[in-house]
Amino acid sequence: MSAPKEKILVVDDDQNILHVIQLRLVSGGYDVTMTTGPEEALKLAQNEPFDLALIDLKLNGQDGIQLMENIYRINPTIPVIILTAYGTIKSAVNAMKKGAYGYLTKPFDGHELLIQINNCLEKSRLSTEVKRLRNLVKEMYGFDNIIGNSEKMKKVFEQVSLAATTDSNVYIEGKSGTGKELIAKTLHVASDRKDHPFVGLNCAAIPENLMESELFGYEKGAFTGADARKRGLFSEAGFGTLFLDEISEMPLSMQVKMLRVLEEKEFYPVGGRQTVTLDARIIAASNKNLEQEIENGNFREDLFYRIHVIPINLPPLNERKEDIPALSRHFLQKYSREMGKEIQAFSTATMQKLIAYPWPGNIRELENTIECAVAMTKRNIITEDLILQTQNVTPEGLKPFKDAKENFEKNYLIKLFELTRGNVSQAAKLAGKYRADVYELVKKYNLKLTDFRNK
Repeated sequence: MSAPKEKILVVDDDQNILHVIQLRLVSGGYDVTMTTGPEEALKLAQNEPFDLALIDLKLNGQDGIQLMENIYRINPTIPVIILTAYGTIKSAVNAMKKGAYGYLTKPFDGHELLIQINNCLEKSRLSTEVKRLRNLVKEMYGFDNIIGNSEKMKKVFEQVSLAATTDSNVYIEGKSGTGKELIAKTLHVASDRKDHPFVGLNCAAIPENLMESELFGYEKGAFTGADARKRGLFSEAGFGTLFLDEISEMPLSMQVKMLRVLEEKEFYPVGGRQTVTLDARIIAASNKNLEQEIENGNFREDLFYRIHVIPINLPPLNERKEDIPALSRHFLQKYSREMGKEIQAFSTATMQKLIAYPWPGNIRELENTIECAVAMTKRNIITEDLILQTQNVTPEGLKPFKDAKENFEKNYLIKLFELTRGNVSQAAKLAGKYRADVYELVKKYNLKLTDFRNK
């Protein structure tokens, strides 16, 4: 059964333009509804759930941006692309400020139109999926800022949303305290397995002699002390999810048995003669680099490829510092509520200190720091002296815009020339700049192209 066509509303007072757009969009596989008037467009938007709208900036003297805003009142999530023959920067900026997803100047290329629409719909789909995941996780775990708004974490959330639609094994890598288990739970609640159990095991916390019976279960009399039959975690997970945290700590002898289970999708309980089918999805995680562990002889390469089907890498907190304010405010609200205090905010100096600190313990360390500060404060604000009291943290001042820009330009050029081995033509093409402009920047920052060519 094929997926339903995405529905697009096109509003333009030029019948010829409407006809051209209709031909292009229908050939692109879209369901198109057209109209020349704003009033008719609003009626259509009220009666049909459109996936996207194309709106002309000028509609018989009326304002297309006003129509866009009126449609947003009916459907706040619909993406809109503004069409215009008045290709001024001012009108483009105004349209984007008012919420337009994109901007296309007439006359436009048909191929460009389809690309814009496809990109716009893809962005809208991802945005909708991210909101769905946030709501799921917020509802189940009460953590509004589970992911944050940094680009690195947005990418992680997109990976989670795509992985949740499959049954493939997932491997999550991240340092201690980055939230690997929370990501695993997010994957579970966003998948079709959400109504089945989520079962977790920390491989580092189970002694080697107990791990097999913990995972596979055992029959009565299988060993001394086995007074009754016990189901293992594979069975308990059922059609749900089994999360194997710190899988790098799994003993090699157990790794062999784990590999066999993943290959054959069945196992024997300890002391049992009847096979049990593995129905659960496997999500594994580690705070170590498993490829390095393979080189060191601590982890089986064949097992690595079995669990490493969809890799998700969680960045440490010091690589997503733009998330620190939101995470800090969440923990402040959480512990203020738990301790019955009415703490309003952090002082500016406190927030600067929080952002400057490298956070080797990641989110877990940040949470503990905020909890301590909330417990110790006697005021309605968290001051600098209450956090990281045993650490020597010197907040960096905000650089002037000119210095920050020059620092970015120089680092960008260095990376560009490392990639192209000092080839100016290739560098200019990748950067979307003229060769003369690139040479000017090379001269400005006193870079030697021979340094990159000789690497």
